[in-house]
Amino acid sequence: TIAASAEVLNLTEAASHPKFVYRPETHEEIYHSFLGVPILHGGRVIGVLAVQNRTERHYAQEEVEALQTIAMVLAEMVGSGDLIDPEELSDGESDRRQPHRRQGMSLSEGIAFGTVVLHEPRIHVDKLIAEDAEQERRRLSKGISELRTTIEGMLSSPAMAFDGEHREVLEAYKMFAYDVGWSRRLEEAVDSGLTAEAAVERIQSEDRSRMDRVEDPYLRERLHDLEDLAHRLLRHLTGRAGTAAHNNLPEDAIVVARAMGPAELLDYDRKRLRGVALEEGAPTSHVAIVARALDLPLVGRGDGLLERADEGDHMVIDGDTGQVIIQPSEEVVAAYSESMKLRAAKQAEYAAHRTEKAVTRDGVEISLQMNAGLLVDLPHLEETGADGIGLFRTELQFMVSATLPRLQVQADLYSAVLDAAADRPVVFRTLDIGSDKVVPYIRRTKEENPALGWRAVRLALDRPALLRYQIRALLMAAAGRQLNFMFPMVTDVSEFLAARAMLDKEVDRFERLGRDLPARTRVGCMLEVPALAWQLKNLLPHLDFVSIGSNDLIQFLFAWDRNNPRIANRYEVLSPMVLSF
Repeated sequence: TIAASAEVLNLTEAASHPKFVYRPETHEEIYHSFLGVPILHGGRVIGVLAVQNRTERHYAQEEVEALQTIAMVLAEMVGSGDLIDPEELSDGESDRRQPHRRQGMSLSEGIAFGTVVLHEPRIHVDKLIAEDAEQERRRLSKGISELRTTIEGMLSSPAMAFDGEHREVLEAYKMFAYDVGWSRRLEEAVDSGLTAEAAVERIQSEDRSRMDRVEDPYLRERLHDLEDLAHRLLRHLTGRAGTAAHNNLPEDAIVVARAMGPAELLDYDRKRLRGVALEEGAPTSHVAIVARALDLPLVGRGDGLLERADEGDHMVIDGDTGQVIIQPSEEVVAAYSESMKLRAAKQAEYAAHRTEKAVTRDGVEISLQMNAGLLVDLPHLEETGADGIGLFRTELQFMVSATLPRLQVQADLYSAVLDAAADRPVVFRTLDIGSDKVVPYIRRTKEENPALGWRAVRLALDRPALLRYQIRALLMAAAGRQLNFMFPMVTDVSEFLAARAMLDKEVDRFERLGRDLPARTRVGCMLEVPALAWQLKNLLPHLDFVSIGSNDLIQFLFAWDRNNPRIANRYEVLSPMVLSF
């Protein structure tokens, strides 16, 4: 029970626990009370430390903390090899120099080859028990203060003036750094007799073990943020240099980490960083969102990467297939090098034609537009020669923000997008949250099929203030200009009409207040749910355009979870059935 939950178990009568099993050979029938604590190392349970007493008693909090401290010392002894020979725990080093392939998950497409840089070599805390508790409290307080000052400094840097989504990320970090609950847990750990560094490690281990048991993607992301803060606090306490981002990076750096916060990724020199490989991560994690915006190959869920990869190793990251190859053979390097050359040649060819018109073989001119969701996407308009932005995912701003973005903040983002596009069209998609896209300020309940559940326009219609707030920001940003936007995940004509009615109310409000309106407003919807296709006759008179949302549409047509690696490549998205739909 303790190993599975990584939590303390304090019982007045051990036999009363539902999972108690009597073992006659232990002769423990004379003992009644029981106290057990997990032995945590690196966020993982490596053992359990337990004490029992003949008297029926509930162990006091001071006793629990004392046993936790002993467990922490044991964990460090195991980790350092003082208690157990490291050879007994290792799988052997004989094959570490051999090519090794790990299958992970693609979080950001692209291929990269380079030199492994360990994002954060572990800071070893040698001194666990405090000699002067008051001094440790002062050191902890000073470290937390320095951490907060650092984050404030990052927020006030000139770069934040343009990179609006980066600002949202750091605002979330600031909120956690000032969280009273987090700092109180650290203070209580110091009060139990630990040094400031050991207290941070204890809380960090507790958060890691909790993370392993949490399925909710938003909560896991929040725990990642707390771990990032703990790393930063440890560096302030020890006076060590920061992550590898603050060192002299090789020109072909491949950063390897267990997990990484988006703020940490933004610390790296983008000219030297080629790719990132993580042991954890998810498509909707903040670091994945930022990596895609930076066109940076990123592979996540590569189990055991840190056990196999060493500083200076060669590594290939295949962000297209989700593979990571450590110490690749010459043949593999040659194959990937050729693939990268072909990709570069293709990109150069595309760039050479970027100003030309897109015309089909039968002479039909079509408009090629790009997808975007963050301000760092906007330079791609010029790089690709796109005719405009066919889909701007507004939810990304909401996902990287710890609180609901203020009206003016939303309007500023939309205005910046329209400014960057100049005379090219931009189509904004209203909030498509729910399913795997979670935000902290909307309470959710667990759903059996979240992709088919409370999301997108369904959620927006149930939270009309949220949608009207966003429509208001769009109208403000597009004053005097053309505004194009669409509602996602529309299933029935009545849903579109209800959403359209909210636009009409906001337009009436602007007219009453004498505010400037867009020169022209075009409203559409996304065709993602197959059922809507049979209602187009009744729908089309009420809108200006329809946009095909191929990702969800194909998923629903094939009853296919495209994120399931077992069937990810089973269906052809360009099959005749899809093209004829």
